[in-house]
Order: sequence, then structure tokens, then C-alpha cells
Amino acid sequence: MPVPILKQGDFLIATVQSALSDREVLQFQDDLAERVGSFRSRGVILDVTALDMMDSFVSRAFRSMALMAKLKGAETVIVGIQPEVAFALVQLGLTLEGVNTALDLEEGLAFLRSLTRRRTDGR
Repeated sequence: MPVPILKQGDFLIATVQSALSDREVLQFQDDLAERVGSFRSRGVILDVTALDMMDSFVSRAFRSMALMAKLKGAETVIVGIQPEVAFALVQLGLTLEGVNTALDLEEGLAFLRSLTRRRTDGR
């Protein structure tokens, strides 16, 4: 099942609605890279609220997506990481180093708005 990627102003919101196979993760990565470029997005939100587990492949792929988006001029925020997922990531020694996170979609949008406002103000 493809991950829906919605455009909201200068931002893209991708909601992962269920666990993804490795093939689906790679397709999602390609789709997101294409849309960030074609929409000239300033920010990306990856909403993982529905995920109750994240393996090392998925966490590395999400980190790669965030770095790819940054190279194209868009900041990324991963929102909705469940407590048990966060605990498992820490226990496995996996990090999302360099990737912004927020509690929920509302907080993620506020964070991106703040970042883009600072950029346009020249700070």
C-alpha cells in the first residue's frame, strides 16, 4: 500500500498508515524525493503514529529520507513515534541523529513554520 503524501502549503505530509515491506519503503523513498523536488517543498512531516514497531532498515530509510530532503532544501520532522517504538530504537542502539522529531502533527507543523520563518527573516 503506497504511503499517501499530501501537499499543505510549502510542506509535504506523509502518513505511514501501516507497517511497510522493504520494497514499499524504497518506493516511498523514491516518491518522497520526487515530490520534494517537484513541489519545491520547504518541509516534510513523516507521521509514524500508526507504527507499533520500526526495524533498523525502516529507521535508516527514514533518516536517509530526511537527509535527502535537506539536500533539496527541505527540513524533515518525524512525528508520532510511539513510546514503545522509541524504547525499542534506543535498546537496539538505533538513532535518528540529525532528524527533527515532534510529539504530533500539530507540533511538527509549528516547528516547520518556525524554521521557515527564521530562514525568510534571515536569522
